[in-house]
Amino acid sequence: MSATEKSHPEPSPEEFATAGSRPHVVVVNRWRERYAEFTRYIDHAANRVSYVTTEVGTGSVPDEAHDVVLVPATDDLERVRAEVRALAARHGAPDRIVALKEDDLLVGAALREEWNVPGPRQPEQIVFRDKYVMCRAVHDAGLDVPDFAAATDADAVLEFGEAHGWPVIVKPRTGSSSAGVVRVDGPEQVAALALDADPMLVQAFVDAAICHVDGVFDGERLLTWRASRYLNTCLGFRVGSFLGSVEIDDPRVNAAIEKAATGFLGALSPGRATVFHLEVFLDDDDRDADGLPRARFLECGARVGGAEIPFLWREVHGYDLMHAAWQLQVDGPLPPVPASAAAPSATEEVAGWMLVPAPAERPCRITESTSMTGRHQGPYAEVVLRPGEVLPDADAYYEHVGGRFRFRGAAAADVEAAVTTTARDFRVHAEPLTFSTTTA
Repeated sequence: MSATEKSHPEPSPEEFATAGSRPHVVVVNRWRERYAEFTRYIDHAANRVSYVTTEVGTGSVPDEAHDVVLVPATDDLERVRAEVRALAARHGAPDRIVALKEDDLLVGAALREEWNVPGPRQPEQIVFRDKYVMCRAVHDAGLDVPDFAAATDADAVLEFGEAHGWPVIVKPRTGSSSAGVVRVDGPEQVAALALDADPMLVQAFVDAAICHVDGVFDGERLLTWRASRYLNTCLGFRVGSFLGSVEIDDPRVNAAIEKAATGFLGALSPGRATVFHLEVFLDDDDRDADGLPRARFLECGARVGGAEIPFLWREVHGYDLMHAAWQLQVDGPLPPVPASAAAPSATEEVAGWMLVPAPAERPCRITESTSMTGRHQGPYAEVVLRPGEVLPDADAYYEHVGGRFRFRGAAAADVEAAVTTTARDFRVHAEPLTFSTTTA
């Protein structure tokens, strides 16, 4: 059931106990790692903070939590809705509801509407979750977005390919982490597409570098932002290549991306503040009217970027994007942006990250791994499981991987060299958990 569907009337606050002197805040969470530092964002003594989380997600739930309930999946609206009602019966109707992970945004928005608490509603989130709706908004604003259409059936994909050329990209309209994304090289491959399970989108293939832009938009301008160039692609990571990213330190490229990003965010969130993770195609060989490289829209989320982005922002740039996202969901003031964090500068460090895919089908038990910190051209931080530890089959896809690494340096070229060296030298092996448990 989607977040827009309801199977029962909206709950009435009179049905539930009053919250008393301490407000009741409900947090929907699936991360094991502390991508969000919840105890820094809210006083758990002055508030009753309840968590709806998966079993894996209990790893980041603070000891100070007032109550914790487990669900198999945090994007199951009906199950989460039932648990929130049970929490309300015990601790009072929620005063705020927070759901920071991309796949949980619509669940959080639906629950806020039902309980009439402040924070983003579904219409504000749909434009950032449904890729057809977001591309339409950018297109209707007269901005640069590659051709796209709803992939309602095989005929729609065939017609699009014939009109715009092959290859094309077919993807779920509300997917994340490149799940279900397929490159279709010609009409002979269309019949094999799975187009019935979820609403799908077809897009023209663009042969250009892909960059991501992360930061905070205040409804008119970028308050703080950094642009990064991917090393390899998110789709390639799904089939076994490492995925990396290095911040851009070329002022000309940054100027082009800032100009484009401001326009794209203005089309998607006019007059409304949001954190964002934007992806653009960058073509250095194609210039706009100002002589800047052409930046074309790919997609955008109203959430903090995944992988190591939250950590890099806190550790390298001194600004917590997750705190900003929290504040927007509880209708609070944005954390002030230090001048040093507002925009790229020639004097600041450049950050980067790299992920290595899971070494076996998850869940799997690690049998060998190599620490890469402390080496020349190595990362300053890493998350590498030790032999014997289990890599779970959990929903936070970029969290539970073969290895996660964070880099910092004086220039983009230095960071890129460190990323590629680490990707070359890192070793990790595992055995499927079913095999290891049956032979133990």
